[in-house]
Amino acid sequence: MDFRLTDDQLEFQQHCRRFADEVIRPIADKYDREQAVPWEAIKAAREWGLHGIDHLYKMGSDPGGLFGVIYAEELHRGCAGIALAISASSLAAAGIAASGTPEQIGKWVPECFGEGDEIKLGAYAVTEAGAGSDVKSLRTTAKLEGDEWVLNGTKVFISNGGIADVNVVVATVDPALGHRGQASFIVPGGTPGLSQGKKEDKIGIRASQTAEIVLEDVRVPTDHLLGGKEKLDGKLARARSGQKSGPSNALATFEITRPMVGASAIGIAQAAYEWTLEYLEDKSDEGGPLLEQQRIQQVLADVATEIEASRLLVWRAAWMGRNGVPMTGGQGSMSKLKAGDVTMWVTTVLMDLVGDYAQTTDCPLEKYFRDAKIYQLFEGTAQVQRLVISRMQRAEYGQRKQEDAQVLDQAPGTASGGDAEASKETEPAAA
Repeated sequence: MDFRLTDDQLEFQQHCRRFADEVIRPIADKYDREQAVPWEAIKAAREWGLHGIDHLYKMGSDPGGLFGVIYAEELHRGCAGIALAISASSLAAAGIAASGTPEQIGKWVPECFGEGDEIKLGAYAVTEAGAGSDVKSLRTTAKLEGDEWVLNGTKVFISNGGIADVNVVVATVDPALGHRGQASFIVPGGTPGLSQGKKEDKIGIRASQTAEIVLEDVRVPTDHLLGGKEKLDGKLARARSGQKSGPSNALATFEITRPMVGASAIGIAQAAYEWTLEYLEDKSDEGGPLLEQQRIQQVLADVATEIEASRLLVWRAAWMGRNGVPMTGGQGSMSKLKAGDVTMWVTTVLMDLVGDYAQTTDCPLEKYFRDAKIYQLFEGTAQVQRLVISRMQRAEYGQRKQEDAQVLDQAPGTASGGDAEASKETEPAAA
């Protein structure tokens, strides 16, 4: 076990931090106020090698699996809204990679980013009104008519909603089967019947567009069904026969990306912590320099410890995902839950330390506080993460008990282990 970052990881971390300091932070306030898409930052990210297919390949080239979470933390340390605008297409790409055929992956993942100087965007459309974290309750439908799928429904709170070139839409094919009756479809931007609904006016991550996607008799060819018809038919047949199945494609996609969301939250917490240290450096009151006062030191120590603990959970989950280690105990959800809760707590207690100035829009903590809340909400609320973790922990514990019982049953000297003489010695004399 080695907790040191490699030279490549350290170099990449410094590169991302420079981009956040030199490109993102100078324009963060402007795009937060205007709630506009930061195209200049997205284009700059491409120039810096932090956006696009080449960047995506780099994320997958690290055997430690940490490039992605380093990238997310450092860019969000600059500005959460701009960072999300730069990286949101990756969620659509992850959805295609999780569900698509090799041919579909090769065709549509590049379309989520564009190539060369061309900038394109992707959107992953799952959430619906009244069915945010409950993917079993999705009401958007997909029906096969001839050689086309017809989609109808409304998706809400979609990053890049209404401006994406590629939309990955999760829809219900057979409502009776719950999440087992769902499938994912590619809906290109500009498809007839596809439109942008309400653009959300948010308290945080304001530089990232969040909007409704409305689908009214949207028709896409059969080859836009991710995974293909044969795979879907097999999945539906197994579900109808009562066979157990794994998680839905949407849930599988979120499990992959949860450590990234956790890392994003940590970036906000780290930025708030660093700013507070600098702000308090030269401040004093009647008790002397603030940073030398024990009450201040106690809070800052807790903040630093909680950030480090969150980061280690994120790094572990990212390493597990990259190396194919099953997260049977809910490690992906743990990383997002802890990081989101810690970031909300950190920004709150640091505002308390700073005092009245922290509530003004001139104070960076005010923006960090607004940005933090979404990380307890999207890609599964904190409450849902706790349910996921609890259920997975119970299932894992039950599996361990079953395996331990099997080992004992097969061990020499037990009644079923084949050692009859040893077994007889343990029987009561009356027998």
